[in-house]
Amino acid sequence: MPGQLVNRGKNSWTIRIYMGMDLHGKRIYHNQTFHGTKKEAEKQRTALLHQRDTGNLRKTSKETLSQYISKWLEEIASKRVAPRTYQDYKSYMEHHVYPLLGDVLLSQLRPLDVQLLINQLTEKGYIRLARYVHSILRQALEQAVKWEMISRNPARNVSVPRQKHEEQHVLSHDEMRKFLNAALYDPYYPLFVLLLATGMRPGEAFGLQWNDIDLEHNRIAVQRSLDRTGGKWSLKAPKTAQSRRSIPIPNEVSQILIQHGLTQSERKKKFGDNYQDFGFVFTAENGQPIYKQNFVRRHFKPILIKAGLSTELRLYDLRHTCATLLLGEGIHPKIVSERLGHASVNMTLNRYSHVLPDMQQTATNAMGEVMFGKDMTEE
Repeated sequence: MPGQLVNRGKNSWTIRIYMGMDLHGKRIYHNQTFHGTKKEAEKQRTALLHQRDTGNLRKTSKETLSQYISKWLEEIASKRVAPRTYQDYKSYMEHHVYPLLGDVLLSQLRPLDVQLLINQLTEKGYIRLARYVHSILRQALEQAVKWEMISRNPARNVSVPRQKHEEQHVLSHDEMRKFLNAALYDPYYPLFVLLLATGMRPGEAFGLQWNDIDLEHNRIAVQRSLDRTGGKWSLKAPKTAQSRRSIPIPNEVSQILIQHGLTQSERKKKFGDNYQDFGFVFTAENGQPIYKQNFVRRHFKPILIKAGLSTELRLYDLRHTCATLLLGEGIHPKIVSERLGHASVNMTLNRYSHVLPDMQQTATNAMGEVMFGKDMTEE
């Protein structure tokens, strides 16, 4: 059926394009008002018919971007991502996208609109946020294309800032000893020792339970991670398949954990029925899971100050310290990667490339010793 051209006055036309039937057998039309001569209107009608026949003409959506994103979050994102990630998506949209673009009709959203949003965040110095917001928008709008609500994804050809890799703060051998000496009489000394010895993620250590530890054979099984969303805690699966791993620990660490278990047993007796036992190795005083923000503020930061170390160091940097020190000692990257639970050894090599030059020198010295019976650095 050809498109209809209805005259609405001097050089004013309504172009009606038949789009098919709805579920109830009712005809659907795409209507467009056009201003110009009849010849120009006929040319526009031909263009619209071509768009329809090639699948590029969509029924105009009256939904705003915020209305659509809310639907996408509920129908798609909530079923694909972890609860905490879902809350992050929702928060970023509400705080950074809706204020600028929320009232724009989905059908009228342009790549330039998205670009201006990304530029605004970038100019404020929020590089990582700009990239994350763009990623969420691109996913959401790609689904709108699949649902045939728009013909093209406005976020697809937008320029985003390059990711700036955050400088890692790691402890040297001497700094690590200073840190552990300052933490010696802190009730969470065993936790700090474990983080440095294993390279576990903080969430993995917080979610560690006593039945995950084999003290007889000096091994720890990482099987879950503690997560907090909306003030509630839960246990979730490890970050990747490789994150579910078994880590050997030094005998000294096992002895520290044994003593920690005895101390925890005494605390249980002290609290009696008020102690909430979930089987966690490291807990708040009453047995509840550790709340990271409180833990960092009350224990980690004061220890850094006591040790005379930079308070810029994050709890997660103890993991980086473990990896850096192991690689610096010449431990094979594959072994370090398995210990950290990285998805691949390439991730380990990319993340800790700053250690590789020292490893190359060590390899050079070893080869010189094999070939010529002397250290190459002696020349």
